[in-house]
Amino acid sequence: MSAMKEFLSNSYLFGANAPFIEELYEAYLADPQSVPAQWREYFDKLQSVPSAGGTRDVAHSPIVESFAQRAKTGAARPAPAVAGLDRKQMSVLQLIAEYRFRGVFLADIDPLKRHERPRIVELDPTYYDLTDADMDTAFNTGTLIGPEQATLREIIKTLQETYCGTLGVEYMYLSSRVEKRWIQERLEPVRAKPSFSSDTKRHILERLTAAEGLERSKAGRR
Repeated sequence: MSAMKEFLSNSYLFGANAPFIEELYEAYLADPQSVPAQWREYFDKLQSVPSAGGTRDVAHSPIVESFAQRAKTGAARPAPAVAGLDRKQMSVLQLIAEYRFRGVFLADIDPLKRHERPRIVELDPTYYDLTDADMDTAFNTGTLIGPEQATLREIIKTLQETYCGTLGVEYMYLSSRVEKRWIQERLEPVRAKPSFSSDTKRHILERLTAAEGLERSKAGRR
């Protein structure tokens, strides 16, 4: 049995927690230092599980897509406490993952305010037993691009500005970890507010206008 199969056989890590755990595991496979120390120790133990080929486990991109579909169709639940891991730290990491998955549903992309923004319980810190008393506590930020540690208040502010602003982004369904990381590297450091020159903005507008015109012409031919 491979390390990943052994990993998924743990029922407390499967189900709605799987997308969050899979993201951490993919990050670990790419760079063990990119995940918190306690997670790194946990994943290191998985690597000691003998695999069929006797080699170190590799990323399982096809699995990611199925996990993403689970996250879309089933509500997440707070991450359970895992032996040796801090429960609140784990909850913060899952909150980060949920913003990447579901923040798009709260994005401010309806300027006419025709629709009421939904309440997404998985984006509420209290859903993970994180309270006002935790807001000024520093946590490891995991794969969130930026400082390695930040207060919960700062983490939530970064997530809201990045994923719930005027740019709606839905990308966690991608099966490629590299592609997802490419998007995160361009969104999270600037909080989805890139600084483009006037020429670049005009170019983007021209391409968007051209794309919309193409879609309209296609629709007219149907």
